Amino acid sequence: MKRYDIAAYIWPSYTGKEKRARQFWAQGIGEWQSVLSAEKRLDEQLLPRKPLWGTVDEADPKVMEFQIKEALRHGVNVFIYDWYWYDRRPFLEQCLDEGFLGAVNNEQMRFFLMWANHDAGYAWDKRQPELDEIVWLGSQNREEFDRVCRRVIDLYFKRPNYYKIDGCPVFMIYDVVNLVKGLGDIEKTRAALDDFRRLVKQAGFPDLHLQMTVWSEGAINVSGVDANRTGSAKDIVAMLGFDSVTHYQFVHFTDCNRDYAALLPDVEREWERLRTEYPVPYYPHVSVGWDNNPRYNFLTQPVIKNNTPAQFKKGLEMAKAYADKYNTVPLITINSWNEWTEMSYLEPDDVYGYGYLEAIRDVFGATAPFQEPASV
Repeated sequence: MKRYDIAAYIWPSYTGKEKRARQFWAQGIGEWQSVLSAEKRLDEQLLPRKPLWGTVDEADPKVMEFQIKEALRHGVNVFIYDWYWYDRRPFLEQCLDEGFLGAVNNEQMRFFLMWANHDAGYAWDKRQPELDEIVWLGSQNREEFDRVCRRVIDLYFKRPNYYKIDGCPVFMIYDVVNLVKGLGDIEKTRAALDDFRRLVKQAGFPDLHLQMTVWSEGAINVSGVDANRTGSAKDIVAMLGFDSVTHYQFVHFTDCNRDYAALLPDVEREWERLRTEYPVPYYPHVSVGWDNNPRYNFLTQPVIKNNTPAQFKKGLEMAKAYADKYNTVPLITINSWNEWTEMSYLEPDDVYGYGYLEAIRDVFGATAPFQEPASV
């Protein structure tokens, strides 16, 4: 059976080891605090769902040892860690550094980073999610950008199980507009990214594989300064030299306030548009669902309904067909491993059990542990 790279995003907030997180989740258990306080709603959605594995500390290497085994057993063989840099230092890094990389079997599983360089605000704080105030800026100046580059090369890229395409470490950037905003303009951003590539080559790799998270396709300010100079996401790809694109969540590009089955045709059309209009490969993305209500004390929309494992499986079959037909690298991204506060997770729950994981195994098969190529 053909091997696919099934890459699930990880939201690294389910730990109490990050002291700065207590301003959002005062109980010291990370965002499990919001999950546990989610209230039953008087509608057809099954809320709140609870994790079968419990509210475990995902910065605990023993916990991640078990999760790695379960992921591989069900066909998930890559973790994409949401990675943060705020106020001149990393944030929520313990789940990766202590949990995943501390697990005795971590090298059986590949991983890479998505720099989640969005602003941080009180959307994480259930006590006051409507408070429109920025706690930390996600945009970074050139000095901080260079620190980020050196850190990820030294701590992560050099690990044998860091995910690579054609030998090049993959690094995804979530908010390209914020990237340009921090670095000043398109030309300065391109120069910074070119220097990032140079550092990666100096570290012994053929090149850097830059991946961009695609949002809705619309006019955006591509200069960071001049509001009259606009473009689109596909213009940014060429201007900044990205090597591929994928999505993070269905909610970023389609109407998610409907049944899961109803949105899949629109998702497939968006994949085809990206394939034909963008100058780089698109790696298909499948979201498990979307319902952000565990973060709120009031009803908020959109909400994907009827996102059963059977419907999710149809999305996976679409992605498999796309990868088989168009991509030489069989990478498929999934939202997510553990986004419990957005109701989009693969981890087993008290409603569907292992259903979402079993859907992946049914479509793609189980996965053998990763082994570093002998030539590396």
